[in-house]
Amino acid sequence: MKHFILPLIFCASSFAADTRDAVFQKSIDEMFPRLVEIRRDIHMHPELSNEEVRTSKLVADRLKELGFTDIRTGVAKHGVVAMLKGAQDGPCVAVRADMDALPIRELRSVPYRSQNPGVMHACGHDVHVTCALGVAELLSKHRDLVKGSVKFLFQPAEEAMPATFKGDWGAKLMVAEGAMENPKPAAVFGLHTTALVQPAGIMDDAAHYLKSGQIGYTPGIDNANSDRFHITIHGKMAHGSSPHKGVDAIAVAAEAIMALQMIKSRQTNTRQPLVISIGTISGGDRENIIAEKVELGGTVRTYDATFRDGIIEQMERILKGITAAHGATYEMEYRKTYPSILNDRKLIDATLPSFRRIVGQKNVIELIPGMGGEDFSYFAQVVPGFYFRLGVANEEKGMTYGGHTPMYDCDEESIKTGVAAMAAAVCDFLDSSKAAAQ
Repeated sequence: MKHFILPLIFCASSFAADTRDAVFQKSIDEMFPRLVEIRRDIHMHPELSNEEVRTSKLVADRLKELGFTDIRTGVAKHGVVAMLKGAQDGPCVAVRADMDALPIRELRSVPYRSQNPGVMHACGHDVHVTCALGVAELLSKHRDLVKGSVKFLFQPAEEAMPATFKGDWGAKLMVAEGAMENPKPAAVFGLHTTALVQPAGIMDDAAHYLKSGQIGYTPGIDNANSDRFHITIHGKMAHGSSPHKGVDAIAVAAEAIMALQMIKSRQTNTRQPLVISIGTISGGDRENIIAEKVELGGTVRTYDATFRDGIIEQMERILKGITAAHGATYEMEYRKTYPSILNDRKLIDATLPSFRRIVGQKNVIELIPGMGGEDFSYFAQVVPGFYFRLGVANEEKGMTYGGHTPMYDCDEESIKTGVAAMAAAVCDFLDSSKAAAQ
């Protein structure tokens, strides 16, 4: 993949950057009450993947209020792409924010609790959208300090592809529909709210919090290839009192599950990260009937694409051998979904000084890669990308729960950090890119 050549360091003078930071911070403090209102509005009205109708309209309407005229809606169903042109000509850089929520029932009793039963912003996408809108408002107020243009990518459907939706979705579909073209950005930034982390060099199992006011990052590989599979094991029905007359699909499935776990523990290089998890199992009709069919659903997480292909082959071999040994058959549908995010190391090296300037040296923390999946990777395959973590934990407020849980919440003070850090990264990048081109 051909990428733009990035400068090793941002070239903006320290004095100029510090002056701009002070101007930006004053505006952010003034904007903050309105940003909290936006975040809570989005949180109270969460929408699942490919259903982000209200959220998309809120984003587009707010951008229009800010004076944006170059707004494209309906991208990848409900995505929004908007362009901000600075007072000076220069390169383009992109900022991405995902908008969808999760099928989780919120348990926190807060004034902004979800009003959509069974749906919740349990992954912080409400904050992602708010931070991006905050950056859009900030830079629109200070276009004279923007040396180029900023493309805002408000993305639908990061969390999951609904069973009824066919074809590409989310970031992949946005790229396919030209969101990264005309103009093509030189780099793309994205942030993700995070409460629980594993700092680099710390291998214990204790809880480590990324607190509000802190930023985390991972050089190179950030997270995993995120795949899903569905296995159907076919046996032969018989009366429970005469199991020898049938083929017990449940017993075969149990053996298959245990054997699939052996791939990690006994059949792969221990230095290669791998997770194989069975998340669903269903089968059987009655207690006294030998099950004719069992269905299993699960996920595979890897870092290396070639290694992943080898895992698929091993799964097929195990399933074929076990089912044949018992007179059963199987089918496996394996779906490769999100590729692993690869953070561009030169872009990271160039951006970290911006973050350290905003939150302080000790509050910029290197993390080890996780096994989660994220489709920001599709944007980062087009141009160099940097996906960083925005700390949102606050122990005093009880905001220490991990994402995708019914108690997850974000310290709203983190919105200030998110807007300031993203704006600094964007403006420093544009400053340095323009200086390098001169």
